[in-house]
Formats: sequence, structure tokens, C-alpha cells
Amino acid sequence: MTTLQGARERRIRTGEIELCVAELGDPEAPTVVLVHGYPDSKEVWSEVAARLADRFHVVLYDVRGHGRSTAPKPLRGGFTLEKLTDDFLAVVDAVSPDRPVHLVGHDWGSVQSWEFATVARTKGRIASFTSMSGPSLDHFGHWIKQRTTRPTPRRVGQLLGQGAKSWYVYLLHTPALPELAWRGPLGTRWPKILQRLEKVPAGDYPTSSLPRDAANGAWLYRDNVRARLGRPRTDAYAHVPVQLITPLGDAFLSQRLYDGLEAWAPRLTRRTLPAKHWVPRTRPDQLASWISEFATSVDSGTSALRATGPHADRFGGQLVLVTGAGSGIGRATALAFAEAGARVVVVDRDAQAAAQVADLARRSGAARAWAETVDVGDEQAMEKLAERVAAEYGVVDVLVNNAGIGLAGSFLDTSTEDWREVLGVNLWGVVHGCRLFGRQMAVRGQGGHIVNIASAAAFQPSRTLPAYSTSKAAVLMLSECLRAELAGKEIGVSAICPGIVDTGITSTARFTGVDAAEEKRRRRRAARLYGMRGYPPRKVADAVLRAVVRNQAVVPVTPEARGARLISRVSPGLLRGLARLDPPW
Repeated sequence: MTTLQGARERRIRTGEIELCVAELGDPEAPTVVLVHGYPDSKEVWSEVAARLADRFHVVLYDVRGHGRSTAPKPLRGGFTLEKLTDDFLAVVDAVSPDRPVHLVGHDWGSVQSWEFATVARTKGRIASFTSMSGPSLDHFGHWIKQRTTRPTPRRVGQLLGQGAKSWYVYLLHTPALPELAWRGPLGTRWPKILQRLEKVPAGDYPTSSLPRDAANGAWLYRDNVRARLGRPRTDAYAHVPVQLITPLGDAFLSQRLYDGLEAWAPRLTRRTLPAKHWVPRTRPDQLASWISEFATSVDSGTSALRATGPHADRFGGQLVLVTGAGSGIGRATALAFAEAGARVVVVDRDAQAAAQVADLARRSGAARAWAETVDVGDEQAMEKLAERVAAEYGVVDVLVNNAGIGLAGSFLDTSTEDWREVLGVNLWGVVHGCRLFGRQMAVRGQGGHIVNIASAAAFQPSRTLPAYSTSKAAVLMLSECLRAELAGKEIGVSAICPGIVDTGITSTARFTGVDAAEEKRRRRRAARLYGMRGYPPRKVADAVLRAVVRNQAVVPVTPEARGARLISRVSPGLLRGLARLDPPW
């Protein structure tokens, strides 16, 4: 029973094999062929296929011996890469006889697709190739030879590391044991194993054919691995543009396997994804976005990777939400992620400012960008925002809680309403964001990152910033607590603590205990001082991206922030003395 809703199925014969092929979308649209891995069937792609079907003619087929395709007799020798290539050509000749197809492979689907993308007889039949979690056996063989013939401590470590990750390959070469395990307890327990270890959502995947698929599929390894690793082809050069998607949490493949891949795939686009192995089930939104963008760029002859930032391979296609993004640090952060190719949700209570930044984000390289209007201090509004974002854009990969307001004045001049206002935005806005979007990340089970914009005021007391400093100190401690709690779920939490940054916060900051004229004068004075300091918001934004990449806990940004952080640790009494000084406004 297929889980591909609305799919059109047909049988395609290739030699003695009948392949079960499913199609979605408009047959006149560009064709994307999705090839599944081991021990899967074509249904592993159901979520990705559904997301691509509105723009592409999507084709999926059960590899021989899997799903509803027939198996070779005998099994031994029936799963060679040469025969798998025959199957692929039979499929594409039937579904797209006049145009080359965009090829996508995962796991063993990627392994065999590397063969398709490098052999001469497929030239002109493939427009592009997207690979994930499955290297070319030829490239892998050369990788091993380089490390055994010219060993260094690093190369030996890489070899041993991948050898440990490949434990299952050795087991699949043992006679009869894999078949007995899959047709017995392993086949029964496999769905629960995927849910627990890979965080694959429960549902109608894997299909009921799993035990048979896994037992037959063991011959993919037996027929190919030792032969190709021992005698790798020397002409295994990709004749098509290649997009490599590397899940950073893949338990079976080291990232080092792809070192030097540009030598074999000259037209290579690299992507990295903070996820585990089964990304077609856990990250369908991002995969569909990347596949669509790559295929479209190849068809149009434009650059496959529009993003120009230094972190394009890390954040390209990821969903990033930034609050308070209409101006200042939030605006700079949203645009920095846009330049890295992320999909950006620009959130601000100023609808016009949010729309302008979203438009600029799209023009700066964002895969997509949307504007949302909300007051982060409004719990119900934030709940609706979180529901809407999840339903329309997906689960957020990076959350940046940046929205904040300034409030200056002595404690005795700060009213209860003043406290409610500053804590409502600066603290409760962060609490709402972390609770709502952090929970979605945790439920998805594939990690993520939360960035909370605190301040150097969090560890630098001041007689004139009691409410503001208190709110930022709370954000810093909240971040430290969340980091400890969410580490086990692979969700990083960073607190960014800028010092004096030239933003618009001074033009809207409130000063208590003074009349309107004096407040206006102090705003102008503060704005002038911040402008003279000349520290741009973009430098804070760059620190945000680095903090996510490096999973940093606390990041003081400006020189004065780093100095205050150091003094707070080694000589807190000095900071207490400085706190008594009158402010410069």
C-alpha cells in the first residue's frame, strides 16, 4: 500500500526486472528523480516528493528487490552498479524521454546515483545530481588508498573513524545473518529504532515490505563494496553539476569522506545540515527547498548557490527567525543570514519596517523571506506566530531573540509600569520565543540553535540602568540554564552580549524622572555618543552567525563588553565602583 498520496503508478520492465514507478506533478514540468537508499523503499521520499510536486514532475521508483519492484534471481550478482544503471536509464527513458532529469539520491540511492552521474552512457540524460549521505564507492576507494599509502596521524585517524562508523557494512557481508535479523526481530523493531535514535516521525513509514527489502538489499553491499573499494575507477568524474548535502550528525558517514571532492566533481555546491542520517524523513522542507533551488538554477543557467556569505554552506536553506528585525542589530542579523542563503522570517512590531527588511533579505541572497508583525511581549500573539510559522514555513532551525527596548533612569524614578514594559519585551519576549520555538525544535528532534541578544549590561551594573540591566542579566542566566537543559536534544543556546553599538535603540529609549524636553535632549546626547563610538550592528550580526556555527555559550562582542566580562570575573569590586559614576548624558 503506497503512502504517496495522489501518485500515478506504473510498471517498467528492464531485463527480467519489473520496477514500480510512481509519479506526481505535471509531466510537462522539469523531472526530478528520487532514488531511495537501504533499507528503504521509494516511500522514504514521500514528504519531499509532496513538497516538490507543485513545481516539478516528480518520479520515484523502488530499486530492484525493494518495495513493489521484483527481485533478480538469483540475488547474488543481481545488484551490481552496472545493473542498477540499466534500471535508472529504463526509468528516465520512460518518464522523460526528451529531456534530462534532475537526479536526487539518499544513502544507497546516492551511492548508485554517483555511478549514474559519472559513467559515459548516461551523458545527456542527467541535468543535475543532488547527493546526501552516500559517497561514490570509487571516490571512497581512492580516499582509502590515499590514507593507506601516505599515512599521517590525521589521515590514520580519519580512516579509523570512518572504519568505526562502517560497522554495519561488515555485518551485511556475513552469510545469512542479516537476512535472519531483518526477517526476525530487527525488522519488527526497526520503526521504533528510527523514532528513538533518528527522531523519524511515527507514521506509515517504513512500509510493510521492510523485512524483504532489507534482506534483499544486503546484496547491494555484497555485490559492490569490496569490488569497487579494492579497484576504484580512475575516470569517475561527474559530468553534471553536483549538490552535496552533508548531515552533520550522520552516524554512518564522516564529513571527511568528502574532502577533495571538487577534484571529482568540478561543478560542486556544498551544503551542510545539522541533522542525522534520515534527512528525507526529518528535514523534508529544507531538502525540497535545496533541491528546487538547485534544479531551477541549473535549468536557468544561473549560479547554483546565490548566497555569498562565508557561511553559505552552513545556513543555505535553513529557516531562521529574527525578532526585532526591523532595525539595528536585528536587521543586520536578518540580512547576514540572508546573505548566507537562509530562509528568513523577519519579525517586528513595525509592519512596514519588517516588510522592507524582508524585501531587502530576498535581494541579499535569502532563499526566501517573509515579514511577520507581532509584539513579542504578547504571549497569545507569540503563540499564534509560532503556530503560523510551523504550518507555513516549517520548524525554525535558528531562533534569534533580539527584540528589546531601552530604559534609563534611577531605580526610585522607575515606576512599576516602567518595569512591566521593559521586562515584558526584554525578558518575556525571550521567554516566549524560547518556550514556543524551542519546544518545536525539541519535538522535531533534529537539533537547532537559539540565540538570545543580551547585553554587556548583564554583567556590568549601572546606577542608571537598573531595569534594563536586570532584564539583560535575566536573559543571560536564562540562556545558560537553557543551554544545559537542551544540550541533550542537540539544541545550542548562545547569549550575545554587545557593548555600545550604533543602533536606533537610543532614539526610542525612555528616560525616567525627567520631563519631555530633558528626555529628548538625553536621547540626542546618547545617540551622538553611540554614533561617535561607531561600532556597526553588522559586527554583532557576524558574531551571531559565528556563535551558531561554533555553538558558543556567551559572546561579549565589543572591546568594552569583553573587558567588562573579564573584570566581572577577576575584579567585580571594580565594576561596582564604576557603577556609581554618573552617565555621560
